[in-house]
Formats: sequence, structure tokens, C-alpha cells
Amino acid sequence: QVQLVESGGGSVQAGGSLRLSCVASGRYVMGWFRQAPGKEREFVAVINSSGGGKAYADSVKGRFTISRDNAKNTVYLQMNSLKPEDTAVYYCAARQNWPAFYSDYERYDYWGQGTQVTVSS
Repeated sequence: QVQLVESGGGSVQAGGSLRLSCVASGRYVMGWFRQAPGKEREFVAVINSSGGGKAYADSVKGRFTISRDNAKNTVYLQMNSLKPEDTAVYYCAARQNWPAFYSDYERYDYWGQGTQVTVSS
């Protein structure tokens, strides 16, 4: 089983920054999703196995950056200019090859435990 270990969540004021990390036991397509209470799980960002291909949800473009360090088997989500509406549990997810519908959470095979991000106004 692929093990995903997340870290970096916390509580910040609006306009602040956080960096989430996810350590995976191999080189996979990695996605970030988030889920607020009472809402559907929402796509945030995805990166391919080499790190050269990326995509973002419109709601986070220009504020969030996904990257990876394959030597460390780690994927990062740098979150800047955070807004209260970014408050959610953030999950990293993995699959072996690039999905045609990368924003669909059902395309991913492995998931981290989730980390809480809270942004206050």
C-alpha cells in the first residue's frame, strides 16, 4: 500500500501563508483536494510525476503553488494570500498515471489522512 504522510496545516489570519507537505513512497501523480464541513471534496491542484505538469483550480490560481522534490518523495502546496473560504481539511492523493479528469477525486487511488487549515478574517 502507498503511504501518504501529510503535515503543515494550522491556523492563520487572512492574507497569511502556509506550506503543506505530503511524503509518498514513490513517484506518482499527486493531487491536493480540500473539503469544508457539509461540502463536497474539492480539487485544488495536481502535479505529474516529473513535476513539469501542473494544474490548479480557478479559485486558487495565482495564490497556491504545487511543487515536488522527487529526491525526497515529497509534494508541497504553498498557499499564499489565504482567505477564510480556504478553510477546509486538505488531503493529498496519488495515482500512478495522469488521469484524464484530474479534478475528479474518484480518479485517485491513495489518500493521506488530511490536515486542517483554518483561515480567520
